[in-house]
Amino acid sequence: MDTAPTVELKNISKSFGRTQALNQVSLSIHPGEVVALLGDNGAGKSTLVRVIAGAHAPDSGELLIHGEPQRRWSPRIARLAGIETVYQNKALAERQTIATNVFMGREKTNRFGFIHRNAEREAANKVMRDIGFTSRQFDADSSVGALSGGERQGVAIARALYFDADIILLDEPTNALAISEVDEVLEFVQQIRDRGRSAVFITHNITHAHQISNRFVVMDRGEIVAEYDKEHIELQQLLEEMHGLSRAGRMQS
Repeated sequence: MDTAPTVELKNISKSFGRTQALNQVSLSIHPGEVVALLGDNGAGKSTLVRVIAGAHAPDSGELLIHGEPQRRWSPRIARLAGIETVYQNKALAERQTIATNVFMGREKTNRFGFIHRNAEREAANKVMRDIGFTSRQFDADSSVGALSGGERQGVAIARALYFDADIILLDEPTNALAISEVDEVLEFVQQIRDRGRSAVFITHNITHAHQISNRFVVMDRGEIVAEYDKEHIELQQLLEEMHGLSRAGRMQS
C-alpha cells in the first residue's frame, strides 16, 4: 500500500507467566483496509488485538500510531488515538435504547450539564442511516434487546464510527449468527472501509474473512506464519493454504 500505516507494530512480544502469547510480531494496518486475523484458538489473535486496544502492554517491541512511537499505552489513550473495539459479546446494554448505547459513557450534554437526549436521538438515527440501517421497525428509541445479532453488531460499529475511529477491532463479529445476520454484519464492515477507516477482523470463518477482507494474516503460537493479499488468492486457495499450514505443523491441530 502507498498510504502510511495508521497502526504499526514492530517486534511485539508478550508473555503471561511461562506462556509466550506473542513472539516478535510485526504488522502494519493501513487506512481503508480490512485485515483478517486467522488461526486456531491460542494462536495469539486476541492478545494481539488487546495490545492494539491498550488492554495489554507489550513486554517488548514498538507500537506506532500514525508514525509516532507510543511510550505510554492504555485503553483510554488508544481510544483517544482513534482505536475502538467491538467485542464478541458486543458490550451493549440490552435493556437500553440504541441511542443510549451509542453514547454510553460519552453522553451529549447541554450547557447546564444535563444529558441532551434529543440530540443523542438525532445523531444516533443519522449514523444508523449512514451505515445502512434501513428498517422502519426501529429507530434510536428502540431497545437493543429487540434487535437481531447482526443489528446489534451494527449498533456497536455505528458507535465506533460516530466517534471517528480510525481503526475498529472486531472480535468474531459473525460468530453464532444466522446467514442473513452475517450478511448484515459484512455490509456494516464494508461501510468501515468505504469511509476510509480500517478494521481488524478476528474470525475462524475463512469464507467470511475472504468475502470482506483485503488481507489475511495467519497466526500460530504467537507468531505470524503467513500473510496473503486478497487480489492474489482465491477463497479455495486460501482454504488449501490454511490446511497446508496445519498439516505442516505450522498451526495447532
